[in-house]
Amino acid sequence: MRIVSLVPSLTEAVVHTAPEMLVGATDWCSHPPGLDVPRVGGSKYPRIDEVLSLEPDLVLVNEEENRRADADALRAAGVRLHVTFPRTVDGALAELTTLVEVLGRPEPAWLRTAKAAWAAVRRPDRLRTAAIPVWRRPWIVVGGDTFAGDVLRRLGVVNAFEAGGDRYPRPSLDEIRARDLDLVVLPDEPYLFTRDDGPEAFPGVPAALVSGRHLTWYGPSLAEAPALLSAQLAAAS
Repeated sequence: MRIVSLVPSLTEAVVHTAPEMLVGATDWCSHPPGLDVPRVGGSKYPRIDEVLSLEPDLVLVNEEENRRADADALRAAGVRLHVTFPRTVDGALAELTTLVEVLGRPEPAWLRTAKAAWAAVRRPDRLRTAAIPVWRRPWIVVGGDTFAGDVLRRLGVVNAFEAGGDRYPRPSLDEIRARDLDLVVLPDEPYLFTRDDGPEAFPGVPAALVSGRHLTWYGPSLAEAPALLSAQLAAAS
């Protein structure tokens, strides 16, 4: 099978499961490091002609990361799509199990480890309320019904913007500060928050700088995510 992945999480999953099948990926597919396959542009704006030139049997897409117009163009060209859109950890593990089945491979070690790691998570007795910005200028935060929100909920962090129908609200900084926050969670992607860029906007609120890949990617990183994110959250001060 020849696979082009337009989803960084799934690119990593294929490489760790059936690397010989991957014939193309996006410019944002950064894991594993040193991945050497043709690049077909970004997740939002892939170069469809280049995808087609790779003669894929299957293209991996995500309902949120990729545009419907590109999915429709690929379908119109006769390309089979595998569509994903997990909103919870359990949903991600189930979708990854289905992907492995589509690849025709036995369950890989990384997926078994990820399932075991999350099954072992016990939510702390003390819950902390947090805002989770993913961008600034303008500020964008994680809202309800999101994979990242479920990841943090399992680790004892309540999303201050969970309620409401917007998955990624755009509150003002004053609106974020007005919430009764115990913590602000600042990932290093898609916006690269650092010790010098982000925490200063929330004086008096502990800031947890966390791995964006482990917070938002659903793939082999799920095996490491509970321990790594728990440690990063605990270090917030």
